Amino acid sequence: MAYAQKARWRTSAGRVVAGSTLLAAVAMLPWLSGTDPALTVLRARSADQDPTPEQLAAVREQLGLNEGPLTHLAHWLGGLPRGDAGTSWVSGEPVFPELMNALAVSVTLVLGALVVTLAVAVLVSARTLYLGSRQLLWKGRAGTGAALLAALPKFLLASLLATVFGVWLGWFPSSGWEGPASMVLPALALGVPSGAVIGGLLDQSLPATFGEPWVRTWHACGFSPGRIARHALRGALAGVLPQFLPSVVGLVGGAVAVEKIFNIPGLGRLALDAALAQDLPPLQTATLTLALLGVAVGLLVQALRRALLGPALRDGGLAAAHPATLRRGRSTTWVAGFCAVALLTLVVAGLLRDPLYVDPAARLLPPSVAHPLGTDALGRDMLARLGHGALRTAGVALAVTAVSTLIGLLLGMAGQVSAGLTEVMSTLPAVLAGLLTTAVTGPSVWGAACAVCLVGWTPYAAQTAAILEQERATGHILASISFGARPTHLLRHHLLPAALPAVLRNALLRLPTTVLVLASLGFLGLGEQPPTPEWGRLLSENQPYLELAPWTTLGPACALVLLSVLAVSGTASRRSSTERHLCTVR
Repeated sequence: MAYAQKARWRTSAGRVVAGSTLLAAVAMLPWLSGTDPALTVLRARSADQDPTPEQLAAVREQLGLNEGPLTHLAHWLGGLPRGDAGTSWVSGEPVFPELMNALAVSVTLVLGALVVTLAVAVLVSARTLYLGSRQLLWKGRAGTGAALLAALPKFLLASLLATVFGVWLGWFPSSGWEGPASMVLPALALGVPSGAVIGGLLDQSLPATFGEPWVRTWHACGFSPGRIARHALRGALAGVLPQFLPSVVGLVGGAVAVEKIFNIPGLGRLALDAALAQDLPPLQTATLTLALLGVAVGLLVQALRRALLGPALRDGGLAAAHPATLRRGRSTTWVAGFCAVALLTLVVAGLLRDPLYVDPAARLLPPSVAHPLGTDALGRDMLARLGHGALRTAGVALAVTAVSTLIGLLLGMAGQVSAGLTEVMSTLPAVLAGLLTTAVTGPSVWGAACAVCLVGWTPYAAQTAAILEQERATGHILASISFGARPTHLLRHHLLPAALPAVLRNALLRLPTTVLVLASLGFLGLGEQPPTPEWGRLLSENQPYLELAPWTTLGPACALVLLSVLAVSGTASRRSSTERHLCTVR
């Protein structure tokens, strides 16, 4: 009891420290950026590009900028207990009513996106659940379907859905927020990729659950497949459930592109607009709201996990989930080979062309012999830009994924000490992290990479902490400790082998998301700068021409899908032997 109470105190302290640090960093944003906050606010108010010194001095005095960021932060915090979040520096309106309206819109949108997420996750994992409950699961899958769906760019999917179902067919509103019908298309754009990630992780963890001895015993005793499936899903879902924390909060604060495409006045868009205008009162209030939301979702996820695992988690009675020995299908090798050949062909063919040559007479040309993937709005060859951007795109994304995974593993192994930090940092939108990072480093590809690393480790930390908590509650860990096993022995032979394979698969599924987050930062001028050819930036630049010239986005989108499927299916051929080796080590 004393240990549990101490752990709760550590988690609460982590939340307070992380939240305070985040709010202090946001309060410093105008001063860190190196630009005069009064100049930015005045331009946001009146679009005056050349204000006089007298005008700037009046704005500084009005907003109290001469007092410094910490004094302003203290005044803002002092008003919160009275329900006063300040007034907007740009509009002069109270912040709290506008924030509540944006939060209501975002929560409604998230609920719709969660329904889509759960539906897609069920579809992705349905085959494994059906066959495993009947002891018919002999052949493993590479997870290419989940990888394909997870690689779909949310803003590109949103544009496609708005064009087809909103403009052409007229089934749903393509813009605005007027009723339940306005929620359908943005919920699909947000939920399909997120559901693919959750479903892919669940599909990969179910075989180990079906390989536990109780499943064979229940099957031999004549228990119904439905009952076996429910209990297996309960055990596998406990390990995947922490991934809902970054997914749910990410849908609230990170759906800026989708909110802009559908003109939805949500919380993410409010935070971004306030950050770009350096309007501190709404930015700080939105950041605090996201942090509190992350803590609430984290507590809910933790309670659901403990309810799913039951008293066995507390009493150390969980069974160790050993990887199931499944035959690898031939299709896995064929899929990996096809993706590798197709991707290599595109890259080599593109490297033989000039990516920066501009031909005004060849703007938005469709695919032809001269331009196999067409041209963009400036007349540049899309194949050339795709090929020259391959190494930079894949290299930066892999580096960011590797660093984020390593940080997530290290912090996840800290257990309750880092739980509060994970909950708070998972609420920070990558765009806001990019603004904070760029204020220090300036706009560059590595500044954007640091921004993504700043928030990208949270899914891996949540997953690692959940897996290790369950692993420590197994009988063989307690037996090892009773025989005098040291912490280093437990880490090398039990804890890391349990967490590492699942975290690596999660990282591969999230690789396309990393590319797209880097692209969104570049599109906002916070990352890779034009005219550098980078896949994500190609998608962002050509997204406005999706209806007029769809080939401008088809090439980069297909390349991103090929990279994702190749990463997942290529590692699937080694997964079985690697996991069997790790299981033997354990």
